[in-house]
Amino acid sequence: MQDWGPVFVSVVLFILLTPGLLVQIPGRNRIVEFGNFQTSGLSILVHSVLYFGLICIFLLAIRIHILNFFSSEMADWAPVIIGVVLFVLLQPGLLFSFPGNGKQLEFGGMKTNGKAIFIHTLIFFALYAILILAVHVHIYTG
Repeated sequence: MQDWGPVFVSVVLFILLTPGLLVQIPGRNRIVEFGNFQTSGLSILVHSVLYFGLICIFLLAIRIHILNFFSSEMADWAPVIIGVVLFVLLQPGLLFSFPGNGKQLEFGGMKTNGKAIFIHTLIFFALYAILILAVHVHIYTG
């Protein structure tokens, strides 16, 4: 039985915490800016720390599961680690943005747009689901 809980939580957090979509902390001109579709290395770092904290709470403390609500397994850190790494690497504007603002593919522009966030979310979902559900990557702690 597949547990879609980590996939669902990770994708929702990816969307909500993408810098520039809803909020950017820190913003370019203020501490907090809303819906500016901008990003920066510092914003990605801050949002990644928030992502890490929230995914730990939802997956390790609360243990959100879909199809398997009661589990006595040890803590599996793979969904957290894979989620955080993919969250950072797939932020539109950090390494690349597809589609870019002026071109089909832009590298390191630190800008994003609605289409890029949507495409990057799909890529995040696909990679995360493959690693967690198909490949069954696990990192257990005692």
